[in-house]
Amino acid sequence: MASHHRLNVAWIFFSLFAFFFLTANSFYLPGVAPEDFHKGDPLTVKVNKLTSTKTQLPYSYYSLPYCQPEHIVDSAENLGEVLRGDRIENSPYVFKMREPQMCNVVCRKILDKKSAKAFKEKINDEYRVNMILDNLPVVVPIRRPDQENAVVYQHGFHVGLRGQYAGSKEEKHFIHNHLTFTVKFHKDPLADTARIVGFEVKPFSVKHEYEGEWNEKTRLTTCDPHAKRAVTSSESPQEVEEKNEIIFTYDVEFQESDIKWASRWDTYLLMADDQIHWFSIVNSLMIVLFLSGMVAMIMLRTLYRDISKYNQLETQEEAQEETGWKLVHGDVFRTPTNSDLLCVYVGTGVQFFGMILVMMIFALLGFLSPSNRGGLMTAMLLLWVFMGLFAGYSSARLYKLFKGTEWKKITLKTAFMFPATIFAIFFVLNALIWGQKSSGAVPFGTMFALVLLWFGISVPLVFVGSYIAFKKPAIEDPVKTNKIPRQIPEQAWYMNPAFSILIGGILPFGAVFIELFFILTSIWLHQFYYIFGFLFIVFVILIITCAEITVVLCYFQLCSEDYQWWWRSYLTSGSSALYLFFYAAFYFFTKLEITKPVSGVLYFGYMLIVSYAFFVLTGTIGFYACFWFTRLIYSSVKID
Repeated sequence: MASHHRLNVAWIFFSLFAFFFLTANSFYLPGVAPEDFHKGDPLTVKVNKLTSTKTQLPYSYYSLPYCQPEHIVDSAENLGEVLRGDRIENSPYVFKMREPQMCNVVCRKILDKKSAKAFKEKINDEYRVNMILDNLPVVVPIRRPDQENAVVYQHGFHVGLRGQYAGSKEEKHFIHNHLTFTVKFHKDPLADTARIVGFEVKPFSVKHEYEGEWNEKTRLTTCDPHAKRAVTSSESPQEVEEKNEIIFTYDVEFQESDIKWASRWDTYLLMADDQIHWFSIVNSLMIVLFLSGMVAMIMLRTLYRDISKYNQLETQEEAQEETGWKLVHGDVFRTPTNSDLLCVYVGTGVQFFGMILVMMIFALLGFLSPSNRGGLMTAMLLLWVFMGLFAGYSSARLYKLFKGTEWKKITLKTAFMFPATIFAIFFVLNALIWGQKSSGAVPFGTMFALVLLWFGISVPLVFVGSYIAFKKPAIEDPVKTNKIPRQIPEQAWYMNPAFSILIGGILPFGAVFIELFFILTSIWLHQFYYIFGFLFIVFVILIITCAEITVVLCYFQLCSEDYQWWWRSYLTSGSSALYLFFYAAFYFFTKLEITKPVSGVLYFGYMLIVSYAFFVLTGTIGFYACFWFTRLIYSSVKID
């Protein structure tokens, strides 16, 4: 009855959490509800951060002396957007639905020394301007020379470019001051309304000219709507120098499109390399099949020996072989050294596993689409906080198995150790970003909100989980432990702990490294990642690989009469994180063009956090697989 009551409480808690999370997302899913526009309706263009793959430091749009509206208004942001450095603000660009405009003057600027320097720095670092219309980011269509009619889309347009005048060796900086926008719309055949399904731009650098003194009514000679003279090239580009006059202009074209509103993100998310993903899956499945074969062989041989013992048909050779792991039955469940630390790491790993699993399910259901900016980051934080319940439960359950009595001590360690380490690294990295005056720096208010989530929700939930676990009876070992520890015989070189741990990490990493390339590309080269179906399959393969490689190596270890498997099982699959970090370093030097030392420190700092999290996740999977395996073989085999 009591267990039934506990089950009900757990179910109610989970239902409330699911309801809270789903409703939070349903209220905060921008772009999920389509908006219909009549002809002539105003369309407001918003500006987002300036981004660069060379520096990885985002800046707000108005950190450069661009044209500004009368009042700059920040759009409502969620926690994920703030952490990503998104700064969505209004802009002076205003269109009217299905009403083309030509050569609209936004403003005129005379550059001072500071402004010219700011523009030049951003042009040197290849910064891109990001804009948003009806929740769609602006893209620059570029034709692929290798394929006919194939177009790739680059997110955002460059602030400017560097070049030389004919016959001159001196490099100059030119700004993109004329933008030709194309708004694609899908018309409702029954009503006179239309929905926006595309937002493209072609940037130009044009030294605008006019006659007489400048005033609000001045007509440009380089681009004139009355004379139907449009900007089609950057033949006389606008140079960025002190005291130079820059006139910012734009055109708007409207194009009817067959693309339906529900499919408008498809062009943004189009992956041209599906074959590589399938190759990744097949490659990973081969590893899994190989390991599954080994595990099946071990299990069958173990069970076969057990049966043959009763039938008294074992040969002398088999009897000698089987003595290995059976001989250590009195020591195999002996409490390991630093058992408290192992409990903490296992609890943290369960928290991570729960967070990733639920997040993957939400992603597969479409809740975390790129149209919901910052949704993925917000979901990760909320899920991490709520999974504290399972972290506390797992660490306390294991702690009680190790005959531990101070459950509050282990709970505090579980609640604080891993998050405090991550928070310390994050705080140092944030200070570096703040020093660069980047919009990527997390404000003090958000930092406070993160600490509040940690202390206000996560820590209490860890305590609740620990309390529930400690109230339950301890897990009983299948065999009794001897009072005096058995001496471990000298091991062969290939059973050396360091060697077998490092070998164990290769296969889990091998199962995920192709998909890892796409994830790193989406993070550091500012591309969308939306193939969560592939990612989920790879995640399942990772779980199986971690479990199987740990079971195989654990079996070999026990056969060598080495019973110290607790930590080794965690570190065997956890060592894949070391390969992940090395791969991140390889990716940095081969794929990225980061030149600033601060940006390099940020990259390796964040990849260190990712690798640490991966270590905790894979280590826990390996540990539980080995825990289940040892309990299974020692409970199913009769020890004399």
